Amino acid sequence: MEKQYRVDGMTCSACQQTIEKTVAKLKGVRTVSVSLINKTMVVDFDNDQISDQLIIDLVKHQGYRAKLAQGDRDDIFEESDSTLRNKRNLLFLSLILLLALFYLSMAPMIGISLPGFLSGEENFLFLGAAQLALTTAIAVINWRFFASGLRSLFHLRPNMDSLVAIGSLAAISYSLIVLISVLVASHLQQDHHLFFEAAGAILTFVSIGKYLEEKSKLRTTSAIRKLMGLTPRSVIVERDGVGLEVSVENLVLGDVVLVKPGMAIPVDGTIIKGSTDIDESLITGEPLPVYKEIGSKVIAGTINKTGAFAFKAESIGSETTLAKIIALVQQATQTKLPIQKVADKISGIFVPVVIAIALITFLVWILVGEPVLFALSNAIAVLVISCPCALGLATPVAIMVATGKGAQTGILLKNPEVLEKIHKLTMIVFDKTNTLTKGEPEITEVINLGFNDEKEMLACAAALENSSEHPIARAIVGKSSTLSARQEIEDFENHPGLGISGTIKGRNYAIGNELFVRPEVTWDQNIDKKIVQLKSEGKTILLLRDDQNLLGIIAVRDEIKPSSYQALQTLKKQNLKLVLLSGDTKANVDIVSEALELDEAYGEMSPKAKSEYLLMKQNESEVVAMVGDGINDAVALTQADIGIAIGAGSDIAISAADIVLMKSDLHDVGAALALSKETLKTIKGNLFWAFGYNLLALPVAAGILYPSFGITLSPMVAAIAMSLSSISVVLNALRLKNIKLKGVLTHENDFRSQ
Repeated sequence: MEKQYRVDGMTCSACQQTIEKTVAKLKGVRTVSVSLINKTMVVDFDNDQISDQLIIDLVKHQGYRAKLAQGDRDDIFEESDSTLRNKRNLLFLSLILLLALFYLSMAPMIGISLPGFLSGEENFLFLGAAQLALTTAIAVINWRFFASGLRSLFHLRPNMDSLVAIGSLAAISYSLIVLISVLVASHLQQDHHLFFEAAGAILTFVSIGKYLEEKSKLRTTSAIRKLMGLTPRSVIVERDGVGLEVSVENLVLGDVVLVKPGMAIPVDGTIIKGSTDIDESLITGEPLPVYKEIGSKVIAGTINKTGAFAFKAESIGSETTLAKIIALVQQATQTKLPIQKVADKISGIFVPVVIAIALITFLVWILVGEPVLFALSNAIAVLVISCPCALGLATPVAIMVATGKGAQTGILLKNPEVLEKIHKLTMIVFDKTNTLTKGEPEITEVINLGFNDEKEMLACAAALENSSEHPIARAIVGKSSTLSARQEIEDFENHPGLGISGTIKGRNYAIGNELFVRPEVTWDQNIDKKIVQLKSEGKTILLLRDDQNLLGIIAVRDEIKPSSYQALQTLKKQNLKLVLLSGDTKANVDIVSEALELDEAYGEMSPKAKSEYLLMKQNESEVVAMVGDGINDAVALTQADIGIAIGAGSDIAISAADIVLMKSDLHDVGAALALSKETLKTIKGNLFWAFGYNLLALPVAAGILYPSFGITLSPMVAAIAMSLSSISVVLNALRLKNIKLKGVLTHENDFRSQ
């Protein structure tokens, strides 16, 4: 059983590692994944051996707060406004106290006089007591660092809070020892200096950094939080002929839901009354409203723009398209890339190493004869500046922003692990139907040989095809319905694999392929030449006859999508080999391949044959992406290094693919690759600066530059630098929100115009 929990109190990747390792040791736990940025934990466990409460109690024993995530509206991404507001208020209070502390400790240094009762050596104890009172107040306000840090230290799993707690306590303890020694000796010695302002500065500056970091992290989840807030909390349903207002949670399958202009659609369903234009941009990325009528599908979270309508609820709760998108994004942000796992391992041992380095720093400076105050200052600077927060945030914040950006444009990064394969991609393999082509046959040519006009001919053909479910039949019926009323048919008979026959107004007609029509009637060589020409163009031919004569020819073809050519040309510019694999005839596949200028094309390919082709190419060291509609291509999507399901994918597409594209537009393939590459580049940049920061900062804080250049870092500067490192990582990831996904909105160019 897999369950998700909300975990509060984590401050860095060391906390994340502590929880993961502790819960993983429980007998019956199969996998555990903790997300620092989401503040969530997903545990797959045997519920016969372990209970929710046992897991929650174990997390609490480590010093964190945990609870089971409840309901579809449990927003695991966002701290409440009131919590953040309280943190801000406490931060302002800390700043005011710190300014007062700075005044008491630094005023004489810059020529500002203190009140008489605090001035001079004789009042040193009063001055120290005032500084102690202010520092104590700051420590109480920021007590969470001590509570978390010391508890983690007690469990031998120190975290970032442990570094802050040790550093500030060391400064406070040293200052207390000085005050006590002055009190006992009744006089002030030359080396008696107080360090209270360093402790107060560490706590306050780190708090500033954590507050700004939290605000920045909220921005990384803004797209997802927007999706989670799309559905209304209550709706109007029609039950027993009466309109009732009920909560979305109380909707049941089959309910008739009434929607007025401006309202959000609560669940998925089919319109049964009325028509309207619906804004689906936040679900599919489609910028223009989509016209809907009776029989049209509607999606939860989309916005009704114009007319009022009623629809039948067909997917509710976690089964709606919107809920699945949110679940995919949550799943993606829980997934750890191999590159992140390396960073997590380093973070897991980093804090104990830093504590050891701080202790060594203190001892070395004492041994070389430097004052205790100097040695202590450097040791505290080492503790504070080396926080592993930036390492822990480097990957998850980038993935969070990228998945949110993708979700807004109809691109779902289901499996972030493909991010590390994107830059190695050498080949993209495409399915034909529903991927490169529209997937629905369209009438391309009508040749009237025996009716008064084309309209009359199509009306006759539509009457015959009206009872058929074949895609070609739907194309003919749809074309005819825009031209004239349908005619009544009698003695309807379906001839599987051949065609249809029936009687209209006492006259017998039949429509079908050559095998069905040719034995009954004859035609001249010009007709034969025309049929051969149409077939050579990849078109399917239907012949319409009566008992004696050929009455007409209808040519249909699954047309290439207008966006396909330009989208593929964009991919070609990236030196990618483009291949078409299709179950269609070789002749039709070759026509599509030639029109789109593909590198290779193979027809009459079964799903198994497609998968075997991919395996063969992978064995030849090709890194392959497969683009398909996710149903008959499920095997190939799974076999590929990167599976991309195109179209408002089925459950099979979602389960088989690594990337799901909500729109049936090939431009989004290039956009998905661009988003993935930018995300990986951002992750690598974050990790580079996070590692680089610590590699440079640690030696400087330890005082390596002091013997040659006289340069040291005070604990206050170290606290500021540490906070800025974490904030910079988050801000760098936020740049992904503003990247332009090339080609997403450029759909107007038709391949035939190139």
